[in-house]
Amino acid sequence: MKCHFCGAEDTKVTDSRDSAEAFEIRRRRECEKCSKRFTTYERIETHPLVVMKKDGRRESFSKEKLMGGIIKACQKREVGVGEIEEVVREIESSLRNEDTSEISSLRIGELVAARLKKLDKVAYIRFASIYKDFEDVTDFEKEIRSIKK
Repeated sequence: MKCHFCGAEDTKVTDSRDSAEAFEIRRRRECEKCSKRFTTYERIETHPLVVMKKDGRRESFSKEKLMGGIIKACQKREVGVGEIEEVVREIESSLRNEDTSEISSLRIGELVAARLKKLDKVAYIRFASIYKDFEDVTDFEKEIRSIKK
């Protein structure tokens, strides 16, 4: 592994740890030339996921796009970045465990909604208003009544 500080090719691993799902290994490395430390992640190579949009378009699954949507829903809420990252990992893991590499955007929306409902009700309502395409205030009222039950 090349040092990203000085470009030297000699680095040593000082620590290795499995991630929570055991899909990646976190390695702490130290450059033998400049002695700076950095972290690398080794991931299992997986099949690419393709998202089928409502309008028929297909695009590559983007973990960053998923995270961005969840962050927007959780804005100004007491939800930590670590919690959001965990939700994203769970959703990606669920998608990769499905029998197909083509996933509908609706399926992704269902998974996000289910996890946000458990994590933060306000974030869930924000997300649901987009995902379920709320038309007016009565749609909000119905959804709020359903989560109060």
